[in-house]
Amino acid sequence: MTSNKLKIIVIPLVIQCCGAVFAAEEYLAPKTQWGHPDLQGVWNFASNVPMERPEEFGDRQFLNEEEVLEAQRERFSIGRRREPSRTSNGVEAFYNDTMWMERARVDGVVRTSLLVYPLNGRLPEPVEGISHQPGGERDVPGERPVRFAVGGIGRDGPEDRGLSERCLVGFNAGPQLMPSVYNNNVQIVQNKDYVVIFAEMVHDARLIKLTTGPELDPKVRQWSGDSRGYWDGDTLAITTKNFNGLTQSFEGYGSSKNKVLYERLTRIGPETINYEFTIDDLSTFTDKLTAIITLAKVSAQLYEYACHEGNYGMGNMLRASRNRDATELTDRVREMFLDR
Repeated sequence: MTSNKLKIIVIPLVIQCCGAVFAAEEYLAPKTQWGHPDLQGVWNFASNVPMERPEEFGDRQFLNEEEVLEAQRERFSIGRRREPSRTSNGVEAFYNDTMWMERARVDGVVRTSLLVYPLNGRLPEPVEGISHQPGGERDVPGERPVRFAVGGIGRDGPEDRGLSERCLVGFNAGPQLMPSVYNNNVQIVQNKDYVVIFAEMVHDARLIKLTTGPELDPKVRQWSGDSRGYWDGDTLAITTKNFNGLTQSFEGYGSSKNKVLYERLTRIGPETINYEFTIDDLSTFTDKLTAIITLAKVSAQLYEYACHEGNYGMGNMLRASRNRDATELTDRVREMFLDR
């Protein structure tokens, strides 16, 4: 985790009002020694904006001033009693929400959804036969391979658990970046030929090759795909292919096998990067989708992320499950003898 708590502006102002647009156009990003825009540093991608737009907003992308104030009141419980957590009360709820969960400040121009395409801010229709399998806190029926990040389908073995419980991939750091409840931080490092995006969650380092060369053989598949980038003016454009299909395509749907991810990072201010991603996966969705997220500069460093879900939690959970199985077997044997 980073060394200090943060409050983040959640939406890139470049999108909305005229003054912000002019400010973004006038801003000149610092350059590296190789002449590329300098994106280096630690950046936070937390956001309170929902991925999908509530239907009552229709095609409207931004909240009005009154709605922003209401969002602020709800976030900070101004003038009202705070509602307890749905899963816990008292000190536990207070600690989780104020000390552990990472929230962004409601400020400036606020979108109604992170999704900007389709224009209704909603996910495209899934392809026929593709079901929604988000996983979650409770185990759900299913078959291996388990592609969702959180939860599982059983406890017979590690293969029944979600990907983040197995410490294979994080549930928010991608690719693509996805705001979540905590650890929404990445560190960007550059040299002439590569950009590295180092994720806090599950400490994954993604190497993005900038030099030209042959693409990776389609038979070679990776958890985070194969990322290639280039500079489109002052924007870092990244294309990622060759996902291994053992992760989901997006938001609980499909497989990443045929997914192509396009990302664009543009520094629009001293402490702001505009991050846009597009997913093109016609094996999962009937149309592409695009989202925009703000990355905010963090005056901190990343510390090592030790995934104790895998180091300790996995073994303890499976051990407890085997003990339960043994107890149930003993009870059944005892009942058999008592019935005689």
